[in-house]
Amino acid sequence: MKKNYFIVGLVLLTFFVISFLTNIIGPLIPEIISSFKLSLTLVAFLPFSFFIAYGIMSVPAGIMTEQYGGKFVMLAAFIISFIGALLFGIFPNYNIAIISLFLIGSGMAMLQVVINPLLRSAGGESEFSFYSLMGQFFFGLASFLSPLVYTYLSKNINTSDNVFIVLLNKVVPENLTWVSFYWVFSCISLIMIIIISLFKFPKIDLKEDEKSGALSVHADLLKNKTVILFFIGIFCYVGSEQGVANWISQFLVTYHGYNPQTIGAQVVSWFWGMMTAGTFVGLLLVNFFDSRNILFFFTALAILALSIGLFGGSTITLYAFPAVGFFIAVMYPIIISLGLNSLPSHHGSFSGILMTGICGGAIIPLIIGLLGDYFTLKYGMLFLYITFGYILFIGIWAKPLINNSQLK
Repeated sequence: MKKNYFIVGLVLLTFFVISFLTNIIGPLIPEIISSFKLSLTLVAFLPFSFFIAYGIMSVPAGIMTEQYGGKFVMLAAFIISFIGALLFGIFPNYNIAIISLFLIGSGMAMLQVVINPLLRSAGGESEFSFYSLMGQFFFGLASFLSPLVYTYLSKNINTSDNVFIVLLNKVVPENLTWVSFYWVFSCISLIMIIIISLFKFPKIDLKEDEKSGALSVHADLLKNKTVILFFIGIFCYVGSEQGVANWISQFLVTYHGYNPQTIGAQVVSWFWGMMTAGTFVGLLLVNFFDSRNILFFFTALAILALSIGLFGGSTITLYAFPAVGFFIAVMYPIIISLGLNSLPSHHGSFSGILMTGICGGAIIPLIIGLLGDYFTLKYGMLFLYITFGYILFIGIWAKPLINNSQLK
């Protein structure tokens, strides 16, 4: 179809909003442990409940997109996330948090399934790697800002005379100031509902290979070795990303005694900020080099940075973890583009399957929490060597039908 920059812009905004909430869980973990008196395993069930929704909702979301259209699914997704955020804001306790995060995760899963085929269709197939990296740029930017918003709220709740803060003071428990972030997100979700409702969606006519097919199509795809390998790739990437981001703040508290509301939140913010910077570098490199080579090289450097973060001193670790964010920035968009460009058809259904792999963000942090309770958090995080190792070798065996366009 003809390129549609309205859809590209909407997709980039959606990437921003998805990330703004998704990646705040990590900075909140020390606060949640303290507020609800949780073990590492129990607190790991919170990101688990969020990301497991991707495993449950992704394929149905693809089918709904085909039947009812992208606008319907995007509206439904933000309504569900609004309800989830509001529910936790009103009833801030551990059990409600599990339900709330599952609802929010369901909404985010629906959005991810909608926006990737739309981005490929609206931006062009050969430019898909570029626009995917652009989406990752907005994703990283929002992740950089959300911990800073959390820090601002933590410092100003119950003290500032700002009108918005005064309103939050009336609904946020004095001993649970971090819950204020979920009131903020409920407002953001409501704004997105209004935007999508009021603006006319241009009709996007997906090609047959971009539509999400019936269950029989998904069954056939699941017999394809390439589909399974890239599904595992997304599973490992999101698990690695969240396995680092979710445990950074708690790691710094446990091993170096840093304050989670200030230093912990700032390091997590810089983790995502450096991911934004890494995405910008990736946007440049993908125009000159094969994306498979970029993936291999950056993954090797991410493993090195992780090692320094885990075993380095209290000062260098503050720089090593953000460096991991810089090097993993290219992974998700390159794996997605390599995957979709490795099949000649059924890209909509394939996208739904790939988005199901985001449930790795549920499983890997939980594994780290379980191992952390038995062997300490540092050794639990060594599990990330396995997931990063798998991504490293995608750069070797991937054989896309369409290579990323490069400047001659």
